[in-house]
Amino acid sequence: MAGHSKWANIQHRKGAQDRRRARAFGKLIRELTVAARLGGADPAANPRLRLAIDRARAGNLPRDTLERAVQRGAGHADGADFAEATYEGYGPGGAAVMVRCLTDNRQRTVADIRHAFARHGGNFGAEGSVAYLFNPVGLIGYLPGVDADALLAAALDAGAEDVVVQGDGAVDVLTDPSGFAAARAALERAGFVPATAELTWRSAVTVPLDAAGSARLGELLDALDEMDDVQEVYSNGLIPADAAAGSAVAGS
Repeated sequence: MAGHSKWANIQHRKGAQDRRRARAFGKLIRELTVAARLGGADPAANPRLRLAIDRARAGNLPRDTLERAVQRGAGHADGADFAEATYEGYGPGGAAVMVRCLTDNRQRTVADIRHAFARHGGNFGAEGSVAYLFNPVGLIGYLPGVDADALLAAALDAGAEDVVVQGDGAVDVLTDPSGFAAARAALERAGFVPATAELTWRSAVTVPLDAAGSARLGELLDALDEMDDVQEVYSNGLIPADAAAGSAVAGS
């Protein structure tokens, strides 16, 4: 019986890993499809598609799957017609939460998100209820060890709006979304290849949370992030450093 139990546990863990992998692949495929549909199949002329391809490669999405998703979005193959939607609300402790989705069924998506907010102590909000707290930005991130002074000079020359040096030495270059692709290209030409590069949302106003509030907010964000229709989740909840490990807060 002990051996049987061990095998069952292994199978359960493998099943959970496979589900997470499939869910991650699904999100990547949706973003590729929508990016190609909106801006065409040429990543050189479609910055959003280039970002989607970079993320897909980083996520180990198979090349043929990536190419099929792009072709489908460009209209060369049949597939589900995904639409973009953003939902808003407040999480435990009053932290604002924004949820960006790509869905082929808005009614299903909004019902699932509303249920997640209610189940985890949050409040689903009307359109515009928290969006005013967030601003779209281009984020170009560099790992600790980068020459921050040289990067600062290059970033200013590239038209960056701000350069933030983190406590561990990592550096975030912030740009206007419209200038993101050009700034990234200029920094790469200057020899600064980023570890991450994305269009995201940031809030200048944060909501401090205690350990209990952080845990409850984390549960809500995890529940939202696990939904197939959800692409990104953003919050302005300020989680204490000792509670940040494993948190699903994005864009905070």
